[in-house]
Amino acid sequence: MKIDILTVVPELLESPFAHSIMKRANEKGLLTVRVYNLRDWAINKHGQVDDYQYGGGAGMVMMCEPLANAIEALKKEASYDEIIYMTPDGDNFNQSTANQLSLKENILIICGHYKGIDQRIRDHYVTKEISIGDYVLSGGELAAAVVVDAIGRLLPGVLNDETSALFDSFQDNLLAPPVYTRPADFNGWKVPEILLQGDPKKVDDWRHEEALKRTKEKRPGLLEDPGQIH
Repeated sequence: MKIDILTVVPELLESPFAHSIMKRANEKGLLTVRVYNLRDWAINKHGQVDDYQYGGGAGMVMMCEPLANAIEALKKEASYDEIIYMTPDGDNFNQSTANQLSLKENILIICGHYKGIDQRIRDHYVTKEISIGDYVLSGGELAAAVVVDAIGRLLPGVLNDETSALFDSFQDNLLAPPVYTRPADFNGWKVPEILLQGDPKKVDDWRHEEALKRTKEKRPGLLEDPGQIH
């Protein structure tokens, strides 16, 4: 899978993909993330990619020309299944969306900045708009990193345990159950006996019941409306 990211602050994306699971995904050849600096398509030698908005108002807007030129140039190298714009007014990102996107081969993510991007780019190029929550960040870079991480870990072969991602929170509209490791008794705090008995069927049943109980306690709305998972 290949994910290209278009940004005016590429430095913000150096660390997220250089460590841990994303690093291993790249080393295995399972996920390639390429970060492009929009200023490479600036309209002048000063690196300008933004301008004042028509109609007045505070804040600069990322211009049509550099964005369109960048997208057209990148489209010559890859046929994108989705061109995603990270924006607070996009659809809330959730596990279902991550699952769907993990099945794609080529994705381009546009990181907004300033007051956002010219609407005409959204109208004519963007195929999907995503928000990671109802709050505003300084730019779309950190949000893009979240999306890439959520997608990347779902790719077959990325995680050491092939079944690990299947039991994450939200995969079955439930929060993940409690987890324990050694020692079995720490300061008198004991691991549930059922986890020590070695009966996979009973363990699975226990985990499902605990996941259901945890979801009812912490996120009851998920059981009423799975679509709100995010």
